[in-house]
Amino acid sequence: MLLGSFAIWNMRNIWIRVIVSAILGGIVGLDRGMKHRGAGTKTITVVCLGATLVMLTEQYIQIHFPGLANMNRLAAQVISGVGFIGVGTIIISKHRVRGLTTAATLWASACIGLAVGIGFIEGGVLITAVMLFSLHVLPYVERFATRHSRYCNVFIDLEKSRDLHTVIHDLKDAGIVVDSMEMSESGIAGEGISVHMVLYVKKVTERTEIYDILTRSDKVTSVDFL
Repeated sequence: MLLGSFAIWNMRNIWIRVIVSAILGGIVGLDRGMKHRGAGTKTITVVCLGATLVMLTEQYIQIHFPGLANMNRLAAQVISGVGFIGVGTIIISKHRVRGLTTAATLWASACIGLAVGIGFIEGGVLITAVMLFSLHVLPYVERFATRHSRYCNVFIDLEKSRDLHTVIHDLKDAGIVVDSMEMSESGIAGEGISVHMVLYVKKVTERTEIYDILTRSDKVTSVDFL
């Protein structure tokens, strides 16, 4: 079959597009579901199929009602509208934002569905393969880069704001530079503070060593690394 022939409007190609959309959405969803993410196999497959139906409908209108055709309108609504579903997968905890990858995967799956729905199956398959490769390989690359990075993100909670001076002094004595720092109030009556610091270490230092330095003071109530 020649490249691009899936775009021809006939029942055979319609079935092919729907089946391929379900397979690609199921593969991506299975990958997310196995990792117990917010959106799993069912959610992503349905999103992908829904986007495919939108493009099938667009092409149907173009063929049977050419005066009403606008091949960009419905597709644009899918790309922007699927963001509402993605928001539901994002969880903001005390110091972390979780679910961004799942939300992005939902959005990309909708785009794959649009491509397959209009007959660009080759593009949908290619993006699915590259996306799965990225989801599995990039975490290892990121962990490798983090282990060899001289920068470290850390959140600490202190009982009182004046205790921050002691923590910074201990870090300087250990040869650790505070590259940047953000503070916010926490605790009862705003006496405690939560501090986000980006630390620069002049030599390779394990996180356990930094943790020991930060917890020397009994005024530090919690330490959290990113």
